[in-house]
Amino acid sequence: MNDKEKYQSLLVGPINRFDQRSDMFRRARYDPGWIERARTFFGPAQVRDKTGYTQEDYALCSAAWHVEDACARGTSGSNQGGLYAWEHSDAEGTYEPPDLQIDASDPAEVSRKVKRAARFFGASLVGVCELDRRWVYSRVSDDLTGEHRPLDIPEEYRYAVAMAVEMDYALIQTSPTGGAAAATGLGYSRMAFVAGLLAQFIRNLGYKAISCGNDTALSIPIAVEAGLGEMGRNGLLITEKFGPRVRLCKVFTDLPLAPDAPRFFGVDDFCRKCMKCATHCPSRAISFGDKTAEALNISTSPGLLKWPVNAEQCFKYWIANGLDCADCIRVCPFNQEDGWLHDLVRGFVKRTPWLNPLFLWLDDALGYGKPLAPATIWEG
Repeated sequence: MNDKEKYQSLLVGPINRFDQRSDMFRRARYDPGWIERARTFFGPAQVRDKTGYTQEDYALCSAAWHVEDACARGTSGSNQGGLYAWEHSDAEGTYEPPDLQIDASDPAEVSRKVKRAARFFGASLVGVCELDRRWVYSRVSDDLTGEHRPLDIPEEYRYAVAMAVEMDYALIQTSPTGGAAAATGLGYSRMAFVAGLLAQFIRNLGYKAISCGNDTALSIPIAVEAGLGEMGRNGLLITEKFGPRVRLCKVFTDLPLAPDAPRFFGVDDFCRKCMKCATHCPSRAISFGDKTAEALNISTSPGLLKWPVNAEQCFKYWIANGLDCADCIRVCPFNQEDGWLHDLVRGFVKRTPWLNPLFLWLDDALGYGKPLAPATIWEG
């Protein structure tokens, strides 16, 4: 079975398009059972006299989110303007010839240039797939207006450019405190910057482009189809180079591109044995069991064979913590810095899965995944 067939084997049930309003963060703003308990999380910073939760920590986190919050607003809805606007910018200083399109008769060459542009703008990983509309939200929810409306992407948008941006390794190691939250926030700001600029590049070539972060469509299955990684037990995309320590964005376009294929490199077998994310999850939101295509609650998208994460349990912990949590990223053995040794181990995981118990033992023995002291973010 090749990698494309492996991916198709995961699509086991009818897949209905997911309503964005069922996402846990949207539910927390309108669901009567969540509004009151989530009020403190969405409200002012819960500054404490505790390392990792000080005013300086919250200030760093808030600043890291600033590009997303001020210039994109992908966490508030779809097509909000700014970097995630669906239309061409009318700003001065644009240099594209009016009403001209590049020659796109060689999709492979066009894709090469689009990927080069994405990396130039700051993408750590980039891939292309045909846009599967099952991953596009059926309806979108606008936190700014309260509007809940149907969503349709015009048929001419045939392709998706999926991108991953790396999050800071050292700051993620301080999870679940302010440093890791800042690394997450910067990931969202970089998502907006990268996707917004790439969409504008494609428009400058004479084609249409829709840039988006977590809005508009589910990012993980699109990224899997584009060859960026596999789905892990922690419910996140596991990439070969960065593990789950990435944030995802995408651009939909009518520019003819050459799709990549899904890539499998041993995550599934490793996650079956590892269990570290489930063991160390403070909310017990991650499953110890087998994969399933069934939904745990309305915040789970059914039909895709995976390890579903209980978003309700996860978000309860975020509320109690006063900050988001990245412990499942921190402890994942795929979350490693660059280096020849880690590259060698990744190769063994891909080709010799019978050695996985040894690598898990070494991960523990070498102390990987242990939290760093929150104060370390202010060193250096």
